Amino acid sequence: MVIADAGLVEAAAVGGKWAAILGAGFWAGMINVVVGSGTLVSFPVLVLCGYPPLVANISNNIGLVGGGLSGTLGYRHELRQNAGLARVLLPASLLGGVVGATLLLVLPDDAFRTIVPVLIAAGLVMVVAGPFVQRAAARRAAEDPEGADTGPSFGRRAALLGGTLVVGVYGGYFGAAQGILVVGLLSILTSESLQSVNAVKNLLVTGVNLVAAVVFMAVAWDSIDWLAVALIAVGATLGGIVGARVGRRLPPGLMRGLIVAIGTVAIVNLVFFS
Repeated sequence: MVIADAGLVEAAAVGGKWAAILGAGFWAGMINVVVGSGTLVSFPVLVLCGYPPLVANISNNIGLVGGGLSGTLGYRHELRQNAGLARVLLPASLLGGVVGATLLLVLPDDAFRTIVPVLIAAGLVMVVAGPFVQRAAARRAAEDPEGADTGPSFGRRAALLGGTLVVGVYGGYFGAAQGILVVGLLSILTSESLQSVNAVKNLLVTGVNLVAAVVFMAVAWDSIDWLAVALIAVGATLGGIVGARVGRRLPPGLMRGLIVAIGTVAIVNLVFFS
């Protein structure tokens, strides 16, 4: 009887872990489409469930590709309106993603374990600062409505390509709040509306995650937990669909508060208990 009870407790614990990962994938997929910082939900949950940071990062990256694809598809109308900008920036994002994924595999595990809390903290700062960057860009557009007709200068184009490449490297390496960085960059250096920027952001981030996933599967197969990938992928794909349809109606303050709370717990866990 005691053995049976112990088996039931263990099965419930495993089921609860799977449900937490599935739910984190859903929430991450939805937030990635709307805000762009879903990794700060799904990655900490994987770490809190006992996955080593490197395995959690790689498995999370691969799993979130499904959510990126469904979210990008949901924004296909806005994306068609900015096809020219997307075609210019996508190669830089893809190149950056390959470089970032390679750096993740080249650096020793101890270095990654040390860097992760710093990256999460930086990502949380960007999540909080994101709305201020967007509002500042909107104010500039309102004060200079004719500026949108002149087109970006050569310097802005160069900064846009260079910034996109750097953010792609960051995204391939870790990816937390990569979307916030893209939105901030495009908001500052282009005159596109925030909804248009968000559509391009979804494509660029998905491209980075996709090429990084290919790199990981090619050279780091042993660092992939396929159960975690499957749970994150199912949740993220469904979350991406929901995010593209109704995510913009959710209170952004609530989402950011949850991100900050979960990210803070993950930092504490990594610093003091890993």
